[in-house]
Amino acid sequence: MKKHNRGAKRIADLMGAKLDTLYKWLGEARMPINMVAPFEAACGVTYVTEYLCAQAHLLAVEMPSGRKLTQTDVMQLQKHFSETTSMLIDFNAHGTDGEETTAALTVLMGEIGWHRANVERCTQPDLPLFGGEAE
Repeated sequence: MKKHNRGAKRIADLMGAKLDTLYKWLGEARMPINMVAPFEAACGVTYVTEYLCAQAHLLAVEMPSGRKLTQTDVMQLQKHFSETTSMLIDFNAHGTDGEETTAALTVLMGEIGWHRANVERCTQPDLPLFGGEAE
């Protein structure tokens, strides 16, 4: 609501739901799964999707638009690989901070996933989403 300065009434309207129904779903922390995507689109966030992925021990990766890489992109990826590999070696050799190592590995996995999807999207045309136009 705060991110896009939208009130509950506007969010309900964008979802195609009644305000009372939205309040009920939020109050009970129970929303039909087919309403999650419209809710997140109306709010401009992906908290529910990220939570569901985390609960299933899955890594969610933001989908890129399919743009050409720059030298900086590749150098940044290499830098993160080196730093994370060093942290992993230190963790295995000396038992250093496991949470920090896990966080670094998660970020690196997200970056790799992004690059994988970017390559894939560069080689395939975008399809329209939900009957709309391609991104």
